[in-house]
Amino acid sequence: MTRNLKYKALVIAAVVLLCAYGLFGVPKSLAEARENFRRNVRLGLDLRGGSHLVLQVQVQDAFKAEADLVIDRLKEEMAKARIPYDSIERNDPQSLEEADKIEVTVRGVPLDSTAAFRSIVTDRFPQWVLTAVSSTDYRLNLRPSEALALRRDTVERAIRTIENRINGLGLTESTVQQRGRSDAEAEILVQMPGVDDPARVKAILQTAALLEICEVKDGPFPSREQALAKHGGVLPLNTRLVRELPRAGQQGESWYLLSRSAVITGRDIRNARPGRDEFGKWETDFTLSQEAARRFGRFTEANIGNRLAIVLDGQVRSAPVIQSRIDDAGRITGAANEQEAADLAIVLKAGSLPAGISYLEERTVGPSLGADSIRQGFIAGIVGLTLVIAIMLFYYKMSGINATLALVLNAVILLAALSYFEAVLTLPGIAGIILTIGMAVDSNVLIFERIKEELAGGKAIPAAIDTGFSRAFLTIIDTHVTTVVACAFLFIFGTGPVKGFAVTLIIGLVANIFTAIFVSKTLFEWKLARSRRLVALSI
Repeated sequence: MTRNLKYKALVIAAVVLLCAYGLFGVPKSLAEARENFRRNVRLGLDLRGGSHLVLQVQVQDAFKAEADLVIDRLKEEMAKARIPYDSIERNDPQSLEEADKIEVTVRGVPLDSTAAFRSIVTDRFPQWVLTAVSSTDYRLNLRPSEALALRRDTVERAIRTIENRINGLGLTESTVQQRGRSDAEAEILVQMPGVDDPARVKAILQTAALLEICEVKDGPFPSREQALAKHGGVLPLNTRLVRELPRAGQQGESWYLLSRSAVITGRDIRNARPGRDEFGKWETDFTLSQEAARRFGRFTEANIGNRLAIVLDGQVRSAPVIQSRIDDAGRITGAANEQEAADLAIVLKAGSLPAGISYLEERTVGPSLGADSIRQGFIAGIVGLTLVIAIMLFYYKMSGINATLALVLNAVILLAALSYFEAVLTLPGIAGIILTIGMAVDSNVLIFERIKEELAGGKAIPAAIDTGFSRAFLTIIDTHVTTVVACAFLFIFGTGPVKGFAVTLIIGLVANIFTAIFVSKTLFEWKLARSRRLVALSI
C-alpha cells in the first residue's frame, strides 16, 4: 500500500512539474514567470484584439491561366502534327460565377486535318470536352468534375500560400481557413491576434509575387510605341513587351522586349532573404533549387554579355548584363528599405498566389474589448469557482478539499496542454473550460455519493472508497466518452471558434479522468495511510 502510494505520488508530482514547465518554463524571477505565462498561454483575437479579414479568391484567374496553358500546349502539338489553323483564343470570364464557363475556341482547322486534331485533343487534353461549332471551328470546355477540382485546388493553394506568408511575418498564432462550406464562394477567413494595423499584412497578401527571369531580346525603349515601331508594329514570335518599374526620381519610361518563356520562375526558388549590395543598399537575395541552378548556369554561360531581366508581377525590376556564369544564386535590387526587402523575401519563399484576391471584410478588434472579456470572464470564473468550492466544502466537509485539489489540477493540466499544443485560447475555449469544471464537479459528486452509500451499507472505510471509485468509474467513462465523440464531430465540421471549444473540452475531459479517478483516490489513500485507525470519514 505504502509503496504503491509513493509511485502514485511520483506520477502526480511529475505531471505537476511538467505542467509548471509548460506554463512558466524555468523562470529566474516572478516577473519572468509572469511573462512566460503570457507568452505560453496564447490568446485569440476575441481576447487579445487584432485584425479580422475575409478574402475572396478570384478563381476565374486560375481558370484563365489553365486555359492559357492549354492554348500554348495545343499550339505546340498542332505545330508538331503540322495542322494549320487560323486562331486559338479563349473567352474572358469576369466573375466567380462565370469561371466554370471558360472555353477555348479553335478556328480554321482544315477538313483533312479533322481526325488528327480530334486525336490530339482526346489524347493530350482528356480534361477538356471538344465540341464542333462548324466544319472548321471547334470549342473546348472544361469538364464539370475538372472545373470543381480546379476551383477547390485554387482555394486550398491560396490558403497554404497566405498561411506561409503570415507565418513568415512571425504571426504564428494566426488563423487561416476557408469560410463556409461552399467551394463556389471561395472565401478565406484570416484572423491575426495582436495585429492592430493590418496595412502591411494586406500589402503582403495582395502581392502575387510572380517572379520570372527572362532573356532580353531588345531594349530598353523610351515608350511602347517606339518598341513596336522598331519591329514594324508587330512583335517577334514568342516575345512580349514589359515595362520597367519606375524608380524614385526617374523621368520617363523604359520598356524591354523579352522572351515569352522564362528561364527561371518563382517555383524554382529554394530560399530568399534580405541583404545589402556592395553600396550598402537593400536588396533581396534568392537561392535556386539544384535543377534550376543547372539550367540557369547553362543559360548564363551561353549568354555572357547579354541582358537578363528580373520580372516581378509583370514589371521589370532590373535588367543587368550577364558578366559571367551564374549557378544557384541571384538578387533583386531596388528595395527602399530593409522591411521592403524582407517582405519581398517572404512572398518569394511562400510562393505566388494561384489567383488574385479581393477583400470582402476588414475589421480591427481593439485590445480593450479583449481586456474587458478577460476581466469579466475572470470575475465570473472566480465567483463560480468560489461558490462551487464553498458548496463542496459545506456538503462533503473535509472530502471537499480532495475535490477542490483535483479541480485545480484539472485546470492546470488543461492550460498546460494548450501551451504544449500551441493552441489559442478564445472565448469559446473559456466556455469549454467552464463546462469542464462542471463535469469535474459532477464526477466527484458521483464518486462521493457512491462512497456514502457504501458507508451507509456498513462497509469499512477502505472498502467503501475502493467500491465507490470502481463502481463510479464506468459511469464517468460513459459520460466522458459520449461527450468526446460529440466534441469530435464539432471539431470535424465546425469553424474556428467551435473547434476551439471542442479542443479545450476534450483536453479537459481527458484531464478530468486522471484527476477524478487517479488523483482523488490517491488523496484518499494518503489520508488512510496517515490515519490507520480512521473510524469516520469526513464526507
